[in-house]
Amino acid sequence: MTEEMRKYLQPTFFIDSDNSDVIQYAQKVIGDAKTDLEKGVRLYYAVRDNIRYNPYLSNMTPEGFKASTTLRRGESYCVPKAILLAACARVVGIPSRLAFADVRNHLTSVRLEQSMKGNNLFVFHGQTVMYLDGKWTKSTPAFNLSLCEKINILPLEYDGTEDSIFHPFDKNGNKHMEYLKDRGEYDDLPYETFMKAMEEYYGKGFGSAENEELSQKATADDFESEAFAG
Repeated sequence: MTEEMRKYLQPTFFIDSDNSDVIQYAQKVIGDAKTDLEKGVRLYYAVRDNIRYNPYLSNMTPEGFKASTTLRRGESYCVPKAILLAACARVVGIPSRLAFADVRNHLTSVRLEQSMKGNNLFVFHGQTVMYLDGKWTKSTPAFNLSLCEKINILPLEYDGTEDSIFHPFDKNGNKHMEYLKDRGEYDDLPYETFMKAMEEYYGKGFGSAENEELSQKATADDFESEAFAG
């Protein structure tokens, strides 16, 4: 293995694959899987569905983005979930990195859009990239299955051989996700660059202590209910 590839197996501050809880979780999920492909797929579905999607859990401190923090909470949004999947992959010897893109969510809830300054543009949407069967593929473990079923969108499947990214339309043919800008791939969360983009698009108060207090009161159940109501 090259030095470049070894970089994608090392623990980092955010991708803390050396955390004992993350190690235990990843090993439990892969179970008796023998191949990296099978391990990567099992990890994807575990993070997608066991860590429920909650966009209001916006702890913007460095600690809030760590894989171990997301695992402990059991719910989060796309970026921390992608970080957790990357950490789990590294635990079991699968090289991983993070990818980011700006997307427009045409089906976002009214409340969520209002919390983002009337914006349905999600900058630095997070994805996980794993090296399986000799190539890198992207996966998007953001929306858990129960949420997809409630709001009538297609769940994202992942087989480890092809990229798994958001569908452009929902089950009824309504416009859903639109990819606007590729933000690149990284071996760890580019925290300062990420925070600068958050401030630029959503204002200086985004992720403030006040918002953090409000986010603690908003659970994944709350989001699923409001999303279902439209």
